Amino acid sequence: MAQETSRNVGPVVLLGAPGAGKGTQAKRIVARYSIPQISTGDLLRDHVARATDLGRIAKDIMARGELVPDDLTYDMVAQRLRQVDCEPGFVLDGFPRTAPQAGWLDAFLENEFFDNSKRGKCLPVVIQINVNYNELLHRLAGRRTCPTCGRIYNVHLQSPRVADTCDVDGSRLIIRDDDRCEVVEARLKAYELQTKPVADYYWSRGRLLTANGDLPVDEVTAQIFRAIENHAAGSGKS
Repeated sequence: MAQETSRNVGPVVLLGAPGAGKGTQAKRIVARYSIPQISTGDLLRDHVARATDLGRIAKDIMARGELVPDDLTYDMVAQRLRQVDCEPGFVLDGFPRTAPQAGWLDAFLENEFFDNSKRGKCLPVVIQINVNYNELLHRLAGRRTCPTCGRIYNVHLQSPRVADTCDVDGSRLIIRDDDRCEVVEARLKAYELQTKPVADYYWSRGRLLTANGDLPVDEVTAQIFRAIENHAAGSGKS
């Protein structure tokens, strides 16, 4: 799909369960619009590695076995979003995970972006990729991994030529602990409990869009691009 860089697309938030294809779609958004993908996990690791003030605080907290508090995450996200490459837009990965985080993001964008014509005047376009529960189980619990080269197969969707054997090096494929049925089911339930309030937050404000993630990958991408471009066009008229 052709790259499009002539329009500010603004912030993009993708929601979806594990296995819904958020990672694949985020990469396609980045490639089409030349905007950065911002992962809170990557930000945290970067701050710790560079021993910034925020990184040192986070490292001490994690060393005690505690979760990094929202205020610290907000500071890291705010610093990143103020950088010049975020002016045309950005894709958020792993944020917001809670309704309070979604509220903070809206307030931050209103305060910092709305009065800056370079950054455009729009709140995030929020797209939830919906996938049937049984399909998610197929995608996740059907995964098999080569312990030698790391290649990933799926017994339902992309099976190896010889059962349980890597096409590349002939190693016997394994099931990672995260891909076992009972673990997958627990992950999906945890996602539902954690993320439903985020979806509800955006839905209650009339800003939650959906994409049918059961369709082929290219068709899902087309839905998402339409949503982003319609949102950007509408924001440009305000």
